[in-house]
Order: sequence, then structure tokens, then C-alpha cells
Amino acid sequence: MHERFEQSELVFDGKIAKCYRVDLKMDDGRLVQRDFFTYPGAAVILPVLDDGSIVLIRNYRFAVDEHLYELPAGMLEPGETPRDCAARELTEETGYTAGRLEKLTEFYSGPGTTDEKMLVYLAAELTPGAQALEGYETITVETHSDAEVRRMVSDGTIHDAKTIAALGVYWLGKVM
Repeated sequence: MHERFEQSELVFDGKIAKCYRVDLKMDDGRLVQRDFFTYPGAAVILPVLDDGSIVLIRNYRFAVDEHLYELPAGMLEPGETPRDCAARELTEETGYTAGRLEKLTEFYSGPGTTDEKMLVYLAAELTPGAQALEGYETITVETHSDAEVRRMVSDGTIHDAKTIAALGVYWLGKVM
């Protein structure tokens, strides 16, 4: 646990996350109680076809009761590298395999309450194949031009933060 945590108590031990109630020692010595969620980390994949079009998924998210446009992503399995996770999730969710995976960036998903780090990979030289979805997943695959995806972000059709962040880094790299 973090050195500034004076005390921590496990209050929830779930399949994916753990939640601790922590007493956080502030710079002035005060203790402030916070909830701290810990996750294993995740990989986000930005699949780009040879013609520059982007592969998106439509994924049902129970927490918001909505089918979201997203980039494929998934949590790291125990002992799995982020790169291996990216390759696995790309194939599971889209059916594509990547001839090239290049790390673009990494970021914290919500550093006010969690230590979850997301690592973003560009997937290129894609070969199509069959999805290998988990039994609970309902995912459809769609391909859109770069211009269409930009419009979808701009008009709010895409409103998933990890997808917007990954696309933003990708687009910044293309213009620099």
C-alpha cells in the first residue's frame, strides 16, 4: 500500500477490483478518509486498417445501461504483459490479429480514487478472423473512416473516455 496511507481496511474484495477504506496522511499531518480502488491494469487497442480506417466495437456496458462505441480493451490477467493483453483482447473482441503492435501512451483512468493504469497500443497490419468473445460479452465490430470517427467524437456519439484519450494521442501523433 501507499506510504501515505496511515491505515487501510479492505472493505470489498471483488472478482475484478478491491476497495480499501484508507486514512490518507495529508502534508499538514491531518488524516483524511478516502475510498481507494485497485485494479490489475488494462490494455486499450487502436486497430487501424491499411486504408487508415479505424476498427471500433459496440459494447454493452451494464453500469451505464448503454451500447457504447469503444476501442477494444481489457484487463490484464495475472502474470500477463500489457502487450500480450492487447494482442489477446484485439483478437477476442474484434477477430483481428495484429502484425504490428506499438505502444502509444499510458494513463490513469481515474487517479482520484483508483490506481488503474491503461496502456494504449496501436494495432496495424491487421488480419481478419473470428471473434472469441467471453460468454457475457455482446460486442459488434464496425469499421469507420478516420473522418467519421473524428465526427463521432466531436458530436458525442463516442463518449467513452479511454477511447477519446487514445484517439486524441493517435491524432496528435499524426499531425506532429
